[in-house]
Amino acid sequence: MSHHALTRRTFVQQAAAGSLVALAAPAILTAAKTDAKRATVGVGDHQYEVDHHWAKLPDKFTWQTTHNVAVGRDGTVYVIHEGRLEQPLHPAIFAFDPDGKFIRAFGAQFQGGGHGLETRVEGNDEFLYVTAYQSKRSFAKLTPTGEVVWQKFAPMEATGYAAGEQFQPRDPNNNPWGRDRFHPTNFAFLPDGGFFLADGYGSFRLHRYDADGNWVSSFGKASEGDKPADGTFNTPHGLWVDSRGEEPLVVVADRANARLQWFTLDGEHRRTQDGFLLPANIDSQGEVLLVPDLVGRVTLLNAKNEVISHLGDDSERMKADAKFAIRGDEKQWNEGKFVHPHDACFDADGNIFVAEWVGSGRVSKLTKVS
Repeated sequence: MSHHALTRRTFVQQAAAGSLVALAAPAILTAAKTDAKRATVGVGDHQYEVDHHWAKLPDKFTWQTTHNVAVGRDGTVYVIHEGRLEQPLHPAIFAFDPDGKFIRAFGAQFQGGGHGLETRVEGNDEFLYVTAYQSKRSFAKLTPTGEVVWQKFAPMEATGYAAGEQFQPRDPNNNPWGRDRFHPTNFAFLPDGGFFLADGYGSFRLHRYDADGNWVSSFGKASEGDKPADGTFNTPHGLWVDSRGEEPLVVVADRANARLQWFTLDGEHRRTQDGFLLPANIDSQGEVLLVPDLVGRVTLLNAKNEVISHLGDDSERMKADAKFAIRGDEKQWNEGKFVHPHDACFDADGNIFVAEWVGSGRVSKLTKVS
């Protein structure tokens, strides 16, 4: 997350606009019976006990603006943070067991730009897919222990990128932004083994790649005016292949337009759903769609894309936070409430992990209790 991508004015305007749309659901926040220090959020069959201090990091490492979280097939939880350029040897990716015990760290090459993170099983093997922005802008495929399979840069075949965007390193002090720059944010994996890559802070396009990581095609463009047209984007930050319907669709968290959009795998627009604040990413399990919203809440949608619950909803307080003071002051963080959810994902048991865009980092575990 960068202030290039999210200004205070944009945050307030988009959050307020999203809140005007009637997309509400009841929210429950109570003290958990098993632990008075924790809270339970959600409704009905979707209730979770919240543990904000689940992950235990060794003293030799520090949390540095957490961005994304992903769960491997063995339950290992991977977390990526943006990282600090002045600490080039500090790892950008941490791995924990399901109980929060630290396992390993790697990925120093993404320090200063760590962003997106997904796990994927291919045949008998599992891999991590990583995106980096800022001066580190690139995307990569790694083994679970951090060995690089490949690392790639701007797809110049797509045209429209400025000269030199296919190269790294870049000077952190000369790090231009714009629609002709490459700042990838996240992945969505396709049934044929390929994947979509969202250039969410750069060209505002979605790039399609084959199973070998070769660029195939692109779709989308930047929105214009106060009423953005379908198929256009203002920060297409997260994406996911939605397999809940008759045909698989790619659903895009069109963040600064405060909406989700669904497309065919060929890029044909199918539907748009408003009523969000700043939707940042997407995951699914069964018929449930999980949408972390940067304005202090995590939303669950049912098979009809109706809101089940806004988990940990503190959106009104976040919208009023004129100088982002809360994200930098842990004393203002409330139990069972979120500050700035940037990513969230399910594990195999239906628990949820939430990574927040806060300077001192936070990854919460929501253990399903119903």
